[in-house]
Amino acid sequence: MNRFVIADPQWCIGCNTCLAACSDVHKTEGLVQHPRLTMARTDDHTAPVLCRHCEDAPCKRVCPVNAIALEGDSVQINESLCIGCKLCGLVCPFGAITPAGSTPLDVPTQYEHYVPASLLSDVPVSNDSMNPFLSWNAGVRTVAVKCDLCHFLPEGPACVRSCPTHALHLVEPDAVAEQMKQRRAQTALLMPDTLTNYTREQR
Repeated sequence: MNRFVIADPQWCIGCNTCLAACSDVHKTEGLVQHPRLTMARTDDHTAPVLCRHCEDAPCKRVCPVNAIALEGDSVQINESLCIGCKLCGLVCPFGAITPAGSTPLDVPTQYEHYVPASLLSDVPVSNDSMNPFLSWNAGVRTVAVKCDLCHFLPEGPACVRSCPTHALHLVEPDAVAEQMKQRRAQTALLMPDTLTNYTREQR
């Protein structure tokens, strides 16, 4: 089992602090600044959606350039190798991978043969509301982004540390194994009573 971050909708207040913290630390690291988590909203609840670092990693299986790899106890994307084909995002069962990019610093404000946008029938820019899997923008290199557990930070994921209501939790394999062990022990203690009651009911 791999490590991953999970959110508790009962405690999430939808403040987007986790998204801002995620964006900030990745921008500082020189990576695409788009947040590695998305905020899911219903009428009653909000909760961030993050990569679950699947053991079978369907995203890794479909990547044509091997930009996704299992590293230790997590699934990581190498942004330098990613070609932006978006296949990994299409197969992700949790919708936790988003195509994103930023405009390079040296793109000129006007091209050599400049034509005003009003004269263009097809402007090379997508609306902000457009689905990221359909959007396209001239001069922007799009790559796949997803939760990487802030592997470059020794103190752990920025989203978990920044959440004001402690709605985000880092799930560790050892902790899960210990919980399962305790539940099995509790079940074993309850079994004799359950069997006795069942026997009485059968009579």
